[in-house]
Amino acid sequence: MDRTEDLHEEKQVFIFDTTLRDGEQSPGASLKKHEKLQIAHQLAKLNVDIIEAGFPFSSPGDFESVQQIAAEVNGPIIAGLCRATPQDIEATWDAVKLAKRPRIHTFIATSDIHIAAKFKKTRDEILQIAADMVALAASKCHDVEFSAEDAGRTDRFFLYKVLEAVIDAGATTVNIPDTVGYTIPDEFGRLIRDIRLNVPNIDKAIISVHCHNDLGMATANSLMGVMNGARQVECTINGIGERAGNAAMEEVAMALKVRKAYFEGCHTNLNTAEFYATSQMVSELTGMPVQPNKAIVGRNAFAHESGIHQDGFLKGRDTYEIMHPQDVGLSKSSLPLGPRSGKAALKAKLMELNLEIPENVIPEFFEAFKRFADEQKFVNDEDIAALVKNFDSARSSAV
Repeated sequence: MDRTEDLHEEKQVFIFDTTLRDGEQSPGASLKKHEKLQIAHQLAKLNVDIIEAGFPFSSPGDFESVQQIAAEVNGPIIAGLCRATPQDIEATWDAVKLAKRPRIHTFIATSDIHIAAKFKKTRDEILQIAADMVALAASKCHDVEFSAEDAGRTDRFFLYKVLEAVIDAGATTVNIPDTVGYTIPDEFGRLIRDIRLNVPNIDKAIISVHCHNDLGMATANSLMGVMNGARQVECTINGIGERAGNAAMEEVAMALKVRKAYFEGCHTNLNTAEFYATSQMVSELTGMPVQPNKAIVGRNAFAHESGIHQDGFLKGRDTYEIMHPQDVGLSKSSLPLGPRSGKAALKAKLMELNLEIPENVIPEFFEAFKRFADEQKFVNDEDIAALVKNFDSARSSAV
């Protein structure tokens, strides 16, 4: 199928999880082998398409971890990352070959900044290395991904040449990383579109995107990639990763789910109800807390404290929620009580706790609640019960 003409027929977006590789590169997020295996099994339960299990050549421990995941985790493709060098490729193949569906993922930088500073080589030399190393990987594994590191800052015409050469050499997926989070969504979308239009053999490979969040645009850039023809998104749970992190898988997937019509039917095959459990596991094992206002999986993502919002929500959930909490693995939304809460939420909480306040004195009790809430950050169920008891006692004394 010609992907440049028939993308409207290709609606699945493959999810490539790199939590165990790029995510673990977050400072302080190092994982032990049994923890990586635990997360890998959970990622399989989440139904990700590809797990990038690690960077086998980087350390003996990482090699053993990737090898264990390849041998024991069923379902997803198991990939290992390697530089475009023979020793890296050999080590990666040795690590992933026990998988039922192995992948070698090799990369080399293609921007002039990297070519000059890191390699001190010419563009032609980089082009040759990329093609030769992809050919070596393809001689061992039928599923080969190539990444043009720092593609976002690479000369367009050189990038087209590199992609054409690696596809001819056997790459089945070509990844376009915004390695330093430099691009803007419209700019990144045009890059993916232009690759489809200018790489003659692009129909023989899947276009992947791997976006970093240095300017806070990783999710937006990834989605613009999908809009323009990318059919694999590389991402991490909770958006963890180098520096400011990667595109957050839960954000990309739920954007495609909630706005499916806008994305013209593009979808993932993820079991999104596993997002919250996966997020909590990754947070606990990496020691990286999830910020309360984090989209999709943050503590406040389905919490409404403003009185106006609470009243609207109680009258109709769709007034202030665009997805169901059950879609991401939460049992229900919450209406935390605080100084901005309204009577509707307070009455709903009293009913939930089987506490009774006569309707005619609700305004008076509400004022007492407001005075208490102004002094607190959070008002919990025990506080409400105590308020009711004190309120009843005060009224009895007055009588």
